[in-house]
Amino acid sequence: MALPRVVVVHRATEYDGLIARHGTHGQAAFFLGGRDRSIDPVFEAHSRQATAMSTVLKAIPGRWRRAVVARDDLSRFLSSPDDVVVAVGQDGLIPNVAKYLDGQPVIGINPDASRNDGILVRHLPAAAVDLLADIRADRVRFDERAMVRGSLADGQSIVALNELFIGHRSHQSARYTVRFDGTRERHSSSGVVVATGTGATGWARSICRERGAPIEKPAAGDDRLLFLVREAFPSVRTQTNLTAGSIDPDDKLLVRSEMDDGGVIFGDGVEPDALQFGWGEVCTVALADQRLRLVA
Repeated sequence: MALPRVVVVHRATEYDGLIARHGTHGQAAFFLGGRDRSIDPVFEAHSRQATAMSTVLKAIPGRWRRAVVARDDLSRFLSSPDDVVVAVGQDGLIPNVAKYLDGQPVIGINPDASRNDGILVRHLPAAAVDLLADIRADRVRFDERAMVRGSLADGQSIVALNELFIGHRSHQSARYTVRFDGTRERHSSSGVVVATGTGATGWARSICRERGAPIEKPAAGDDRLLFLVREAFPSVRTQTNLTAGSIDPDDKLLVRSEMDDGGVIFGDGVEPDALQFGWGEVCTVALADQRLRLVA
């Protein structure tokens, strides 16, 4: 059996961004001081991330292959079936990674438990040695998470771990027709969010709380999806009756664009990685075939 390749994924820290913009630590400190901020906690968070990365890299057995990938380079990185992915960072890094994988195990490493919730990045850096050994020995337990896919008729598709957004790229109203469970309705709204069980604790939860109405959300390990229409506007041409629903694993939601320009579909809040959604195009939203395999 070939030795696995460990792919360590990270994202630039706020400190990295400050140094790229201002050149030196002193200049960055001066810039933040002018905004009544101290650079000390920013540098401390950067140091914890660097220490976590160093710990994880040292934990990789010497004979194993390895790669280090920045989050912004994931779309250009070619993954392999035998990869073991180690995401070092905040919980949001896991959805960024998941969309590019197809069954490879993912270890979430939390570099700073005092700042990150650790819902998906559940392990401290020191655990990396044992976790990699357990994966090699096939003695780990996986927490499999459902994902959502939006597909267009021309073959383009997008996958997300938390949620898909379908709407207009600006703050103007999105116009479309939604079809679900035998019902069809024309909408003018702030867009549609379709969440998985993982995403039900994020954006979808906020929408449900804002409505003040009880909506049954899928649990973290559930294969159901939840769609929510944001701020639907009633008029002589648009309705507001079909604004939420639970999509079972064998069901689908159809959204037909009525936007000449600006219609988009993106996943997990990553707006640059979006599908254009112009007039007459139909997006089919359903449970994705691929799943996140998170090391529990």
